[in-house]
Amino acid sequence: MGWVTVADRVNIGLVCLFMMLWSVSGIGVNWGTQASHPLPPDTMVRLLRDNGFQRVKLFDADYDTLKTLGKTGIEVMVGIPNDMLAIVGGSMKAAEKWVAKNVTQHITSNNVNIRYVAVGNEPFLETYNGSYLGITFPALRNIQLALVKAGHNNQVKVTVPLNADVYESTNGSPSGGDFRADIHDIMLTIVNFLSLSSAPFTVNIYPFISLYSDPNFPVEYAFFDGNASPVSDGGTLYYNMFDANLDTLAHALQKNGFADLPIIVGEIGWPTDGDRNANTEYARRFNQGFMSHISGGRGTPMRPGPIDAYLFSLIDEDSKSIAPGNFERHWGIFTFDGQAKYPLNLGTTNSGALISAKGVQYLERKWCVMKPSVRLDDPQVEPSVSFACGLADCTCLGYGTSCGNLDAWGNISYAFNSYFQKNNQREDACKFPNVSMITKADPSPRDGNCKFNIMIQPYYGSAGWYARKPLGLTSVLLIFSLVL
Repeated sequence: MGWVTVADRVNIGLVCLFMMLWSVSGIGVNWGTQASHPLPPDTMVRLLRDNGFQRVKLFDADYDTLKTLGKTGIEVMVGIPNDMLAIVGGSMKAAEKWVAKNVTQHITSNNVNIRYVAVGNEPFLETYNGSYLGITFPALRNIQLALVKAGHNNQVKVTVPLNADVYESTNGSPSGGDFRADIHDIMLTIVNFLSLSSAPFTVNIYPFISLYSDPNFPVEYAFFDGNASPVSDGGTLYYNMFDANLDTLAHALQKNGFADLPIIVGEIGWPTDGDRNANTEYARRFNQGFMSHISGGRGTPMRPGPIDAYLFSLIDEDSKSIAPGNFERHWGIFTFDGQAKYPLNLGTTNSGALISAKGVQYLERKWCVMKPSVRLDDPQVEPSVSFACGLADCTCLGYGTSCGNLDAWGNISYAFNSYFQKNNQREDACKFPNVSMITKADPSPRDGNCKFNIMIQPYYGSAGWYARKPLGLTSVLLIFSLVL
């Protein structure tokens, strides 16, 4: 090795520091809005900026959200929901209209830094039974052509966020990676189009789902601590599932002639409730481990270098479908009201800690609970709980969850209060026949993590009621009469 001058050492150090800062401070985050009472866009954007997020991924193109992101410099990936794929894929005029309204207007009038258009969201999930197989590529092609026509193609790139189930391994190791046999042809069509458009492949990777789906999955292999027994792939050692999963994709791309196609990790994270493995300690361990893992810009054996990734997600969403599992509503690193759930150093703030939302407005401090005098075998109790949980959120109840240790009274009261808060504490939302009452004494247990929430004030956007409207009294009474 030759002599290295002091100036050389300084320059090398600055380059390394720059790479570390770039790979850490550039972390993105998903901003979902499937909440009964979402925080106002300006509060959310301040949350993004206070925590140093430089990129955000959206699942739609809400006007208020995009406008509020204007002049912030934050890079935006705007989304086209799956239910719109047939529209923009079936009509070039519709695609041009979508781009004009949701891209051109915001770039030119609101100074929004739109960098990507996400065409659909995991459209090839096997659970969709092929519903979007024939319309995803036409939608991708039409949006790209519309971007070119509008003059945005150098700044704005198209992509399709795909679940990791679009590829598989033929030999159980990353080196056997290839696209799923039943969608192999359409995947190559999309990948080739992305390559020709200088656009990235976007994949969502969830080690938690593997642990949730397979009780025999080695827990340590989901994390980044180096405690797992490594898996050898022809001499290449993999110490965590993320690296192995991403390299399975990298091998699939290489095998089909697209070794250099850029990869974006569109979603990666860990939920904090709704399952025995979904808790704040595991979530902190996973997300902090991931941040440390990518901070040096090492990448994976197949893809060395900085990893472009978006944490999933910014905030909890209490109106998401729980078909995949009760954990679906608890992916946020912040609670529904923008409060940090656990210590997490993203490398983007001076304090090295998450900064909670400021200026959040709450409803009155009161709760709906079961009357202490009511017997548990009262015939009104069971249908009342079923009704409340069916229209509110009881995913924090059950084995291994934050409120899994409540007694029967606590479980029933939690259900009543969830419905009461979701309906903005309206008095009629706590009138379960002779079994409920409103109290100003917090029913949350004094020990443990279980909390009976108070809802935030509803937000009224430019289009009117922003939060999902709760049922009116007439509808509530009609449904309740049918239940009883």
